[in-house]
Amino acid sequence: MLSKVYLFTIILQLFCAKLAFYFRNNCKFAIKFLHLHLKTKQTMKLVIMTKSTFFVEEDKILTTLFDEGMDNLHLFKPSSSPLYSERLLSLIPEDYYNKITVHEHFYLKNEYDLAAIHIDDPNAAIPNGYKGKYSRTCTDLSMLKEMKKKSRYVFLKNIFDCIEFNNEKQSFSLNQLEDAADKGLIDKHVYALGGMDLENIKLAKQLGFGGVVVCGDLWSRFDIHNQSDFKDLIAHFEKLRNAAK
Repeated sequence: MLSKVYLFTIILQLFCAKLAFYFRNNCKFAIKFLHLHLKTKQTMKLVIMTKSTFFVEEDKILTTLFDEGMDNLHLFKPSSSPLYSERLLSLIPEDYYNKITVHEHFYLKNEYDLAAIHIDDPNAAIPNGYKGKYSRTCTDLSMLKEMKKKSRYVFLKNIFDCIEFNNEKQSFSLNQLEDAADKGLIDKHVYALGGMDLENIKLAKQLGFGGVVVCGDLWSRFDIHNQSDFKDLIAHFEKLRNAAK
């Protein structure tokens, strides 16, 4: 007859074998789940991008947003005269200039002592002689690794359909974004741009983006032709801030 010690040894070996099998098959899932959980706990940066056109109440709204805690504004006015941007900046308190990044009209960075410049064209070179801080826009996952090396951060564009520009559609599938996150391409230096609203911010956080860029979802809360009260817009900004935390 088998001794009790021998039986116990066999049972223990079988248990250990099953445990090892279970661990091998579930370890990757457990690690991925833990990684996802940690990502959802992180605080993302919230970048507000201006409406692409100028409007009457804009300086008042931007100043109020700064007063309420906005700490990263991107001045984006494509194909516009820089004189209009100069006027807008002149109406914003100087104390907030170090929280503004300018697109296109790069001379404004030094003229108003702004925080940085942003290069929208993924293939454009850094302006000749420029030594300050800058960020970039990226439209190709394969370019992310190189772009992140020197930029403050990179906007990965068209994560979802753009709210302000109807012709700018989602460029990446969820599987592509998850794969990029698993490879470490999406990290704290990459910000999600395109269709960012309260719901999509949650997904951006799960994917590990370091920040989100909000434009249309915020400015759609204010009718530039018929409104002067922008309380709804400011209230929505607070919701966006909380979602990014």
